[in-house]
Amino acid sequence: MVNPTRGVLYPARLPEFHRLPAPAAVTELVAWFWIPEWDIEPGRSSRQEIVAYPALNLVVDADAVTLSGATTRLSHRDLRGTGWAVGALLRPAAVAALIDDPAALVDGERVIDDGRGVTELRDAVAFAMGSGEGHRERAVEAFSHWLEDRAAPVGEPGRQANAVMDVLIGDGAALTPEEAATRLAVSVRTLQRMTHRHVGISPAAMIRRRRLQEAAQRVREHPGVDLASIAAELGYADHAHLTRDFQAVLGIAPRTYRSEAIS
Repeated sequence: MVNPTRGVLYPARLPEFHRLPAPAAVTELVAWFWIPEWDIEPGRSSRQEIVAYPALNLVVDADAVTLSGATTRLSHRDLRGTGWAVGALLRPAAVAALIDDPAALVDGERVIDDGRGVTELRDAVAFAMGSGEGHRERAVEAFSHWLEDRAAPVGEPGRQANAVMDVLIGDGAALTPEEAATRLAVSVRTLQRMTHRHVGISPAAMIRRRRLQEAAQRVREHPGVDLASIAAELGYADHAHLTRDFQAVLGIAPRTYRSEAIS
């Protein structure tokens, strides 16, 4: 599993946050589960700014079950009071069981309330989250059982779609759509159709998103490494290209982000 704070712009501001691996029964459906818990004093809030993964998330909280689409911009949540959420970063094989057109959900979200055990899922996860020691693991177990019933078994098209996600945003990910297509032994056009069908965005957009996540993490965690080196390692054309990407999505330059993130 990747660094638990990748995608989180300011980890020092996080409430209690955990990433848990997917149980064996749902590893083809979920990359991992993520669980924030917070207790913010009255009258205050905590803003969490996120460069989310180029994938869909299914999120359970005390009020609803929500499917969030892939994002192409910076997103944030303002946390207040006391609360929790249990999210599943979905692998492409799970998406078809939840939505017909993931492209329609890009940069958006939808409450899932289709009568297929959704209320029971919310209640089971809520019960687990309030049950003391081991509550996160029990919540993930309840969540996993529901997903397994709804989206399993995974066939060959789902496995092929998962392979695309691995090549585009996994360890040692491809730097270009052409490289990804070559690794998968498909055409670039086929690759584009697969990501549109299972994620909702293009392969190039997925690569840009993953690369920006990695860039932000390296800028933040390695203050002694110059930005030109980071740009070269991640496949940016040059330092200026990295800066343009930062400013276009995050609204700040890498040097400004570095000083803010480590202060």
